Amino acid sequence: MIMRLAVLIVLVAVAGGMAWVRLAPSDPERWHVDPSTGVSGPGSHLARVTLPLAPDAALAALDAVAMAEPRTQRLAGSPSSGRITWISRSRVFGFPDYTTAAAVAEGEGSALVVFGRLRFGQSDLGVNAARVGRWLAALRVTPGGT
Repeated sequence: MIMRLAVLIVLVAVAGGMAWVRLAPSDPERWHVDPSTGVSGPGSHLARVTLPLAPDAALAALDAVAMAEPRTQRLAGSPSSGRITWISRSRVFGFPDYTTAAAVAEGEGSALVVFGRLRFGQSDLGVNAARVGRWLAALRVTPGGT
């Protein structure tokens, strides 16, 4: 009887944790921040590229790539505002990762800064670096790590 109760308590705790991961609110004030202030490290990746496009066109192109990614949705921003933040969730557990991109005019084109980071845990096993690299590769640019 006690063993069944212990197992039930553990299962309820695990289910509650999984529900929190999937249902926790995403506050744009916390996540929709200047990506150039980010730092690459365990669970995060920062990249900067130069594109031969106006800033809003560069962000629009990246937004199209991001929105085509499974389990990704826009949290805040738009190409015309100069910054966009997306939430991408893992397939099985639904862990949220946040990717923010900003573009500013630079020379004849724009500088695009992209910062991907996790919300829960200490390491994402390279998922954010891979996502940022994949999105930038879709724009046919080679990401420069920062």
